[in-house]
Amino acid sequence: MINHFGIITDYATKHKLTITSTQYTQLADYLTLLQEWNKDKVNLTAIVEPSEMVRKHLLDALTYMPLNPKPPARLIDVGSGGGIPGIVLAIVWPETHVTLVESVAKKTAFLVHVASHFALPNVHIVSERAETLGQDKQYRAQYDMATARAVAELRVLVEYLLPLVRIGGKVYAPKGPTPHVEVEAAKTAITTLGGHLHDIVNINEPPLEPRTMVRIVKHRVTPGTYPRLAGTPSKKPL
Repeated sequence: MINHFGIITDYATKHKLTITSTQYTQLADYLTLLQEWNKDKVNLTAIVEPSEMVRKHLLDALTYMPLNPKPPARLIDVGSGGGIPGIVLAIVWPETHVTLVESVAKKTAFLVHVASHFALPNVHIVSERAETLGQDKQYRAQYDMATARAVAELRVLVEYLLPLVRIGGKVYAPKGPTPHVEVEAAKTAITTLGGHLHDIVNINEPPLEPRTMVRIVKHRVTPGTYPRLAGTPSKKPL
């Protein structure tokens, strides 16, 4: 797997990122575990060719790093699935406390296995829905950064994520190259939940396809009525 890491080393050099030899090995081993579990135990990814896994999983996850020269103290990844971006960021940001949230038990089992396999002390795994965590004092307003990859449209996503972020923290929503209609539709939800649009960062890093990162900063407390009951945000977006 590590034979395909040329694009990762090039990316790290370009952006002056520090990735140690141990971390490179862990990232390669992580993709191997992802392949094995995906084949034999649970559907984690449709991307199984090694070079594509490096490009569409690892490189995609690493695009968070240049946006955060100082890694967040606490990060939560909702709908973590196979661990992208959460596991990757936990490996390259060992000082960041990373909470992985996954409601599907078999996928949670994979995340637990990976965290144990690499002895990642900075990883905490929760098998629960985001709506439930958002009303739990242990998790509500506790994070500097909240993210979710390919989970929901932005109107829904902000109801999952903004309640989990502290005031001054940010939601990072990876989107395609033209997210502006989606962002416009989410303005009411963002304001209602205590956030405002910080910026939309264009990410042009061949061989990745062009994409963006929508960043929303939380500037006031999310009203206690949000998030609503499980399933409601997706059925009745704000």
